[in-house]
Amino acid sequence: MYFYKEDLINMIVPDKADPEAAKVIQEILGGRFGEMRTMMQFFFQSNNFRGKEIQYRDLLRGIFLEELSHVELVQHTINQLLTGSGVQVPGNAGSDGAPLDDAVRHANPHHFIIGAQSSLPVDATGNPWLGSYVYDHGNLIGNLLDNLVLESTGVLQKSRIYEMSTNKTFRETLAFLIVRDNAHQNAFAKALETLGVNWGKLFPVPNYDINKYPECRKYVEMGFHNAQFNFRMDDTRIGEIFSGQSPSRNGGTLEVVQPPEGFPLPFMPELPNEHSPGLYDLNA
Repeated sequence: MYFYKEDLINMIVPDKADPEAAKVIQEILGGRFGEMRTMMQFFFQSNNFRGKEIQYRDLLRGIFLEELSHVELVQHTINQLLTGSGVQVPGNAGSDGAPLDDAVRHANPHHFIIGAQSSLPVDATGNPWLGSYVYDHGNLIGNLLDNLVLESTGVLQKSRIYEMSTNKTFRETLAFLIVRDNAHQNAFAKALETLGVNWGKLFPVPNYDINKYPECRKYVEMGFHNAQFNFRMDDTRIGEIFSGQSPSRNGGTLEVVQPPEGFPLPFMPELPNEHSPGLYDLNA
């Protein structure tokens, strides 16, 4: 069973609406290497795990639980990037402008037509998320290898998307996720290391200096690149794997820690121009 606390795992930094940025960060939510896939892949692998070496199952499950909060964070980031786009008054209100003209420029029009300025389970080009993205080979080594490539490709894409906008809402979320993807690379590399594989000269991927991303520095200073958050309320064996020297070239010591205290969810105002939530229509 699962319990929920209505806090985000990281802050949403306020900035102006930016539907173009919302379009590209959709890749981090619903793309082939996005947060919805990592969440579901680790979920299936942990539930389908066989055998007595449940420390590996606990590692998969622990990262799955964090990925739930990543999906939530990216959704709220997209919502904040979209909310406030265009004129708020519906029906053009006698002006010459179009209230939602942002939708036909460089944005994803489905964010306006279908989502009422909210996130969608799609990638950056609007393709729907697919269950076929999820791999569970039924073989621990195969799964760990696949997960390592998944996290590496995810951070590679995030580092590219980071360069596409200077919007603070956009960059803060990407920076946090870049650092956490590094930690998860360490987790899966360490798990493979316990099985006799030495990854020390290979990871992290991409080979970059994380400190060159200003928003990342504080998370590195907090040790988030070498930490695995424990969301379990009962006992876990994650620490049997996620401990000791980091397998990454960045070095440091791996440690299982409590998750962040949490940050408030941003308030979502009504959007009359989108008839959302539409309750005022009934009372008009």
